[in-house]
Amino acid sequence: MSSREVLTEEIIKCGKLCGEKNYTPGYSGNISAKYEDGMLITVSGSANGYLHADDVVYTNFDGESLDEGKKPSSEKFLHIEIYKRRPDINYIIHVHAPYLSSFASAGKDLMAPVMAENVFYFGGIPLAKYALPSSMELVKNTVKYFDEYDAVLMENHGFIIGSKTMRDAYLKLELAESYAQVVLNTQLLGGAKKLSKKQADAILALRNK
Repeated sequence: MSSREVLTEEIIKCGKLCGEKNYTPGYSGNISAKYEDGMLITVSGSANGYLHADDVVYTNFDGESLDEGKKPSSEKFLHIEIYKRRPDINYIIHVHAPYLSSFASAGKDLMAPVMAENVFYFGGIPLAKYALPSSMELVKNTVKYFDEYDAVLMENHGFIIGSKTMRDAYLKLELAESYAQVVLNTQLLGGAKKLSKKQADAILALRNK
């Protein structure tokens, strides 16, 4: 297991990249990494693009801060329940990237098989029903999709993704945001040409090769 210092640096680096790409404007979003018997997560009110070591707090899986004077993100239980549900996930990124958030705010998922790479890496990106941010209803509406998927749109809210490594989580965030932009652009050209089920199944079969 990586040390706290290494994980904190990974969170800071990811936040900076997200900030540079405008995936996490202003104070929006939160990032975490599984650590010992809990997780390291960005503190409440932090800005992902401008993180420092003091902006990361150690929290147990009951949501309690283990660093005196530091308050974890209000979305902490969303991260906690995903970690509990998916032992293979070690990192979680929640952002309000513009194109992904546009689909979330329009109440539209990204399940249609439009681009081969996204079918391969995601299978699809479902849409979780809206609930008040930071609420347990939001947690319930969202985490159930992680039984089958690694990334979820949150209606009128944003996007969340989990992975084994921070690098993989971030790169798939890039893919997802680009995918959302492409799908939106196809609307200007009369709509996307979707892959058939046979074509999509063939792409998914490549995962096992």
